[in-house]
Amino acid sequence: MRVLAISGSLRAGSNNTALLRALREEAPEGADVEIWNGLREIPPYDGDLDVVPGPAPAEAFRDLVREVDAVFFATPEYNSSVPGALKNALDWASRPVATNSFRNKPVAVISSSAGAFGGVWAGAELRKVLGAMGARVAEAELAVGHAHEKFDDEGHLADDDVRQGLREALETLLAEVSPVRIAA
Repeated sequence: MRVLAISGSLRAGSNNTALLRALREEAPEGADVEIWNGLREIPPYDGDLDVVPGPAPAEAFRDLVREVDAVFFATPEYNSSVPGALKNALDWASRPVATNSFRNKPVAVISSSAGAFGGVWAGAELRKVLGAMGARVAEAELAVGHAHEKFDDEGHLADDDVRQGLREALETLLAEVSPVRIAA
């Protein structure tokens, strides 16, 4: 089972990307968590360029989403919402509307931030966007507040409660994959 893991942060030392590395460590046997690092390559959405084929990075992203069984997002919160680069990639992936690569795709969303609330608004906004795109948004939530305090000096997750939350979120997402596979 292939799970595509997408961080909404471009920052090299991103806590959200570090959470996805920890998620990969927690994946059960038979689940392969692949961290995608192509967010920076997606050009700004432009309807004039949204033709077949579109820009290569956008097409590659669409194809990758189609190939995997599920997508797991970890997002920071920028100005009480989703980071622009992540939203932009989703704008590309949402086209064409009726047959977009996220249509009926199981997805999960977690968030983290340096503040106490852990990016809950960004998580909620991202769930809303994914739902509008037709994705199957899993009932998995994890908001990691004061995220920078949850990692050791080498960037490894050192908080057992957060690790447990990651396992639970992934289990919830994986449970959503089976019905989709049966329907296919």
